[in-house]
Amino acid sequence: MSGVTSLAGLVASLVLATPQAPPPDPTVPPPAVDPAVWWSPSVPRPAPEAEPLQGRRLARGETPVPIDNGVDPLLYRLWGLQPLQAQLVRRGELILEVWARPARGVRQAVVRVTVRRDGRAFVQARAGMGCCAPEIARRVDIDAELTHEQATGLKALTGDKLWSQPRAVTVDYGGGSVAPICIDGISWDVTLLVPGQARHLRRACDDAEVGSIAPALAAALTAASGRDPRFDAVFAHGGDFSRQAAAYDALIAEGGRLVPAPNGRAQPPAAPVIEAPDEPAEPAANNPRPITPP
Repeated sequence: MSGVTSLAGLVASLVLATPQAPPPDPTVPPPAVDPAVWWSPSVPRPAPEAEPLQGRRLARGETPVPIDNGVDPLLYRLWGLQPLQAQLVRRGELILEVWARPARGVRQAVVRVTVRRDGRAFVQARAGMGCCAPEIARRVDIDAELTHEQATGLKALTGDKLWSQPRAVTVDYGGGSVAPICIDGISWDVTLLVPGQARHLRRACDDAEVGSIAPALAAALTAASGRDPRFDAVFAHGGDFSRQAAAYDALIAEGGRLVPAPNGRAQPPAAPVIEAPDEPAEPAANNPRPITPP
């Protein structure tokens, strides 16, 4: 015991003998920082999983496709996404975006799937709590590359007849009976962006209404599911919308239909499609090229 005590005393004496730095003088101002140096650190380019269409510029005669899906560009920034209004898609490319908004609760989610003309496809998914504060709380970020088979399936989705449906609808079950007001469940906003055109569909939480866009929802949610358990906790059934699809098929088989909502808006106008030059080769994700301000 005496050995332990003497050892502790030795350590204490060594600590006391070590010269201590004097505390900073509050009256002495800190050294000045060169403003140019403060702005000079190089900024690495993000990996394509985080920004699949990074670095694109408008070509001569090219105009962005008008986007009217109810999502403000600043809201995209809060979710860590480039605004859809700023995305430039070229021939052979597409962006499919799905927003999930629960009627009760604040756990919202957005999934964006991008297919490029070089054959690569990417998914960017976000889930978080959008309530009571300007920022998105407990945000979950997913940025990943998809397989070639998934990219092929997404391209086939652009020709689906669901995109010819009205933008906002009411379910007519026949005999003057319409769907009840959505007070529970999830409402969905789906946007398909292709060269020169964007299509936006909004569906409430009625099963038949949601089932009318089941292929688009299944494609987006399947691409994002299984990558983060916190994201999967928001969607108990993942990308399975078979129940809603069956409800929509039953509606049509029984003589029901989707009718345009009374206050529904027209789809945004198309933009001219031009031949843009090929994009420059992107740097490797593990060796980004720095961008230094002039």
